[in-house]
Amino acid sequence: MATPVKVYGPALSTAVSRVLACLNEKEIQFQLISLNMSKAEHRKPDFLKIHPFGQVPAYQDHDISLFESRAICRYVCEKNIEKGNKQLYGTNPLAKASIDQWLEAEGQSFNPPSSTLVFQLAFAPRMKIKQDEGAIRQSKEKLKKVLDVYDKRLGETRYLAGDEFTLADLSHLPNIHYLVAAADADTADLFTSSSRNNVSRWWTEISTRESWKKVIDLYPKP
Repeated sequence: MATPVKVYGPALSTAVSRVLACLNEKEIQFQLISLNMSKAEHRKPDFLKIHPFGQVPAYQDHDISLFESRAICRYVCEKNIEKGNKQLYGTNPLAKASIDQWLEAEGQSFNPPSSTLVFQLAFAPRMKIKQDEGAIRQSKEKLKKVLDVYDKRLGETRYLAGDEFTLADLSHLPNIHYLVAAADADTADLFTSSSRNNVSRWWTEISTRESWKKVIDLYPKP
């Protein structure tokens, strides 16, 4: 039996869960090695050899070490083209370019406001940190503009990069999961209300994939 690849970091991390969802889509066995961030295990010398910036996730495949979740996902797809979901990173140059285009949109336009909201609405209360209402309002307004673009696109194609589920869609799963589950109903409505029918339909489809359900199963139970 092949040695499972190793993923370092807590499943609750949005970046870690992005990688886990990708591995599930590609049907790759993995070993999740959780780190206690509160005890600074990600700053220990042995871990810094794998990830020089001391962040998560870190990824090991035999003698190969990688960091940055989107780069890891691309590597997993390119190395395992014939496994699992063969469309996850496209099968031709145009498909890959379209996926990369929307991955860039996710990283540059969607991620900044959504990550701020995830921290303020999901993690700040757990950490007993006072929420920044100004940052929440500002991030919501920025996110609404991004989702308006998404809604138009998703009225033209089933998924962001075309009619197949790809990394472009998968990469959004972790942040949206936290925002839909947030106590702030107004934020959840950004993805589930009839005001953006196409985004709502898209979220329902991608969030019910078995690959993502398996990631959620790894989250600590309240």
